[in-house]
Amino acid sequence: MRIDEQVRGAVTFLRPDGAIAQQDSTVFRRALMQAVRRSMGRCVVDASAVPFMDSAALESLLDATDELAVAGRVLRLCGLNETVRECLELTGISGRFDIYADGVSAARSFL
Repeated sequence: MRIDEQVRGAVTFLRPDGAIAQQDSTVFRRALMQAVRRSMGRCVVDASAVPFMDSAALESLLDATDELAVAGRVLRLCGLNETVRECLELTGISGRFDIYADGVSAARSFL
């Protein structure tokens, strides 16, 4: 798995490429938490290239959104495929995130 990070204006986008499972979950968590801290809460995870996330990856998303909640913010997710969306729904955590179809919509939500 590779994680691309882009800053567009005041918004940081993380775009993992590949399944996030096992040891990749640790790498993902580290990159996500660093981005959340650097971006002043304006962080979007673009999961359009992620076919699957394991429970450790889902926990990383929850940890990031918990950290953002302290500042009254919510982690934005975009580009979720059906499998990842279903994982969020089946685990009952989809409501903890703001979910958008694409990065443009997610970025505009910060206005």
